[in-house]
Amino acid sequence: MNKSVVLHVEHLRTSFLIGKKKVVTAVDDISFQLLKGEILGIVGESGSGKSVTVRSLLRLLPANASVIADSIMVNNMKVDGLSTSEYRKIRGRVFSMIFQEPLTALNPTFTIGWQIREVFKFRQKKLRNSDIYKRTFDILQRVRIPDIERRIKEYPHQFSGGMRQRGLIAIALASEPEILIADEPTTALDVTVQADIMDLIEDLRRELNLSVILISHNLNLVLQRCDRVIVMYAGQIMEEAESEILLNNPSHPYTIGLLNSIPDISQPDIPLKSIPGDIKDMALNQVGCPFQYRCEMAMPVCNVQRPKLTEIEPGHFVACHLVPSKEGNGDD
Repeated sequence: MNKSVVLHVEHLRTSFLIGKKKVVTAVDDISFQLLKGEILGIVGESGSGKSVTVRSLLRLLPANASVIADSIMVNNMKVDGLSTSEYRKIRGRVFSMIFQEPLTALNPTFTIGWQIREVFKFRQKKLRNSDIYKRTFDILQRVRIPDIERRIKEYPHQFSGGMRQRGLIAIALASEPEILIADEPTTALDVTVQADIMDLIEDLRRELNLSVILISHNLNLVLQRCDRVIVMYAGQIMEEAESEILLNNPSHPYTIGLLNSIPDISQPDIPLKSIPGDIKDMALNQVGCPFQYRCEMAMPVCNVQRPKLTEIEPGHFVACHLVPSKEGNGDD
């Protein structure tokens, strides 16, 4: 059975005005969709536009940001034209976000239980206090926080890093969203706790039939946990495919570079490979492929023409001038 599309984004572009004249384009004309019940990974280096992409969808950007899109559809409803007040009514009901750095995302002056209860009070104003407490208890149980009777009265600083992240997930779930956005949910956690948090997110996806967008710079994590993966660089999509296809048949030089940089613990004596150079200055109106200056396979056409995101096989999209010549589908 085909899964329904819960989110469809067409030609999203986000830029920031710095000072009076400098414009930084953080998201540069990207399109993608999210299916019901899937985990979609968005991966790339810091500064590639991953977090700005989802914050653009949530309208959680500073005043100097400009967001333009041909269309943003949620469950076949066009939402990009809604006013701020209209959008606020659907945002928590449709989207919920797990932010980076749980210690700073949580309010240190209120207990974890209070912060969850506030979501229920705001979203379901007719609930009695006893019902709100029960729901708060239940949701903490769902995210596997132990000793809830004690923990519900504790403050964020009394929680470990992993427990704080579970608290953030509980707050995100309290609004009963359809789409859960996890922005670097395992940052600053040790490997064992990272695995526990990702196991929890996967289990919640199955139990609640959630659609999940996972933002990460860790390609290995994304390939293990996501159904589909979008690889971003300098605000553009370089490649998109199912995780297994991306792992076994990467086609963009940037994706290949990211895969080659993953440490292989079975071969500890082999030096790590890195991608030379740095991500481009997003304030420059650069023509051509944004990866051209770091690509070992760059051609003259890469300097003057931006490659189109092309479907090279069902569900596998690549933005690279090398792809047509590889497949014999056209000229460079």
